[in-house]
Amino acid sequence: MIPRRLLAFVLAAFLPLCALPASLGAKPVRNGAVQVELVSRDASLQPGRPFWVALRLDHDAHWHSYWINAGTGYPTSLTWTLPAGFKAGPIVWPTPHVVKDSAGKVTGNGYENRTFLFTEITPPADLPTGTRVTLKAFAEWLMCADVCMPGDAQLELTLPVDAGAPGEHAAVAGPLDQAFRALPQASPDWVATATRQGATVTLRFAPAPGRNPAKLSDLHYFDAAAVVDYAAPQALREENGAYVLELAVAAEAPADAPGLRGVLSAGGTGFLIDAPFARAVAAGPAPVAPVAPPPPPAAAAGSLAGTLALAFVGGLILNLMPCVFPVLGIKILGFVNQSGNDRRKITAHGLVFSLGVLISFWVLAGILLALRAGGAQLGWGFQLQSPAFVFGMAAFLLVFALNMSGLFEVGLAATAVGGSLQMKEGYAGSFFTGALAVLVATPCSAPFLAPALGAALTPSLPPAHSVLVFTSIGVGLALPYLLLSLFPGAVRFLPRPGAWMETFKQLMAFPLYATVGWLLWVLAGQTKDDDYALLLIAFGFVLVAMAAWAYGRFGQAPGKPGRQLAGRVFAALLLAGGLFTGWPKPAEAAPTNGAYQVTWEKWSPEAVAAGQAAGRFVYVDFTARWCATCQTNKAAVFSSADVLAEFGRRNVLLLKADWTNKDAAITAALARWNRSAVPFNLIYAPGRPEPVILPELLTPGKVLEALAQAGRSG
Repeated sequence: MIPRRLLAFVLAAFLPLCALPASLGAKPVRNGAVQVELVSRDASLQPGRPFWVALRLDHDAHWHSYWINAGTGYPTSLTWTLPAGFKAGPIVWPTPHVVKDSAGKVTGNGYENRTFLFTEITPPADLPTGTRVTLKAFAEWLMCADVCMPGDAQLELTLPVDAGAPGEHAAVAGPLDQAFRALPQASPDWVATATRQGATVTLRFAPAPGRNPAKLSDLHYFDAAAVVDYAAPQALREENGAYVLELAVAAEAPADAPGLRGVLSAGGTGFLIDAPFARAVAAGPAPVAPVAPPPPPAAAAGSLAGTLALAFVGGLILNLMPCVFPVLGIKILGFVNQSGNDRRKITAHGLVFSLGVLISFWVLAGILLALRAGGAQLGWGFQLQSPAFVFGMAAFLLVFALNMSGLFEVGLAATAVGGSLQMKEGYAGSFFTGALAVLVATPCSAPFLAPALGAALTPSLPPAHSVLVFTSIGVGLALPYLLLSLFPGAVRFLPRPGAWMETFKQLMAFPLYATVGWLLWVLAGQTKDDDYALLLIAFGFVLVAMAAWAYGRFGQAPGKPGRQLAGRVFAALLLAGGLFTGWPKPAEAAPTNGAYQVTWEKWSPEAVAAGQAAGRFVYVDFTARWCATCQTNKAAVFSSADVLAEFGRRNVLLLKADWTNKDAAITAALARWNRSAVPFNLIYAPGRPEPVILPELLTPGKVLEALAQAGRSG
């Protein structure tokens, strides 16, 4: 009989995740602490006549979203879907203010209360009158108080097409006019000049010749070009009627930055600043928008419900990844073996297996959260960065595969933790198989999993939400087995036990051998960069295999206790010798390779800046040997003649950020984009600090499209 408490516990863990709310496209749309809506002053539009549309953001008390240079967050973005012939300009940003946390520490630049972000829309001149058009935009933002949450909404605005001058929407015309007049402008009354010396930039804001503007107060400069440290104090002084700001240079600022470009706030009035270093420029009469922001990182996109959905789908797909698939075969074999037994017992085995998956994910979540709270920089699969762990995992799977091949006979539970598990009538084996599935799943980065993990490991996400994300991954991983056990009628579609099962068991050993080979390849990138180190690891595996053979041949010899004892001692010595021989030595340097007829150089922020300064496109690949999706991406992209030809035509610099071993700089770079997993790929265009972010799964077409997008933006 299935314990009712066990059934209730597992169902309570699973069922709430089956009712994830769907995103709504109504207007206005509330997501978290922010309500958004697309609004227009014009009640209609004329063919060929540009008009303004604004994204209205209403923030709850004490919450804020971010400006184009956000600081610690990321800016709001709009992705437009417009009718044919329509064009949308960049966001024109209001003057921001300094954002501080509850402790008074500066965390960024942004907006509170009600804010309008304007975009100019230009309809085609041949647009037929008497029709209606619908403008669609996907808005994404980050909302923060003491904690931060990503938000998004699908928005629509429908307007009639009229040949006459448009009327106004009375309800929004007044606030929109006021907000539009308050947009930062370049003023003919002032001249901005800037100089840079060492770690200091001096911004001088002086009256233009022949002008006598009113005095200013409460000056603060917001830099859109990421040259100035947003969190550093700004020293202000007056000199002969001019205002002089001493600004600290940001640590990541490029050495060859041409000048300052941003907004100078003065008592609520914003002045657009475009001041090349070492020469004075007069501000022009027309407002211009700062550089377009980078898209918000995919790892942080979406609500909690969306993150849980991504985690669930990623967990499902994990079942088909090469690191988990061998365990899939083992569990299916177990169901087949039990198909002639009491079906209630089959259901119990499925529930225990699922419980093993969930508890293992909770333990893993607890470890990751504890390390995160201690300040450690880590990500999914972090234990695969330890060569010792990889070697031990490979040796364990090798012994497991040899057991399935018939070299010796011992239960799965005994292989792992000894005879105590073997005495528990198979339930411990089912639980352990679930735990093993989680263990071997950690190096995998299945599609949709990286964004969910990026959100789960983000320091701003509450621990309870992080645990929910890991629970959702576990539900996805265990669901196929749980359904098979909860609906035991499906077992009748599986073949009956018979002699074929021994053949199938031996066949299923080969995926495990393939996994061992893959782990050996991972070790090749983590150990000393010479063939001899890898040869010792291979010899170590041979001795481990020989230990398994000795145990089966002599340690299990029937009716001869003395021979059994000698065989077991011999097997133990061989096993110890294999572990000693193959134990990996630390790597001296991360390797690079020229796979797919390309040359990879080592990534660093300086290498990116140098490549851009030389007028080259820069392709950055955050990768790791233990990331199966990373290798799939490379095989798909860099075997494409079209991609290689385009990279050659554009003289693309290829930089590899190899995360196979722990690397604090790479971990910090990923965290900047709210990422904690690989793959992650970027394309930088010459002269543009913001890259184009590629999707998680790559194809030649997606890479070529991103390269073209970077070229257009550059």
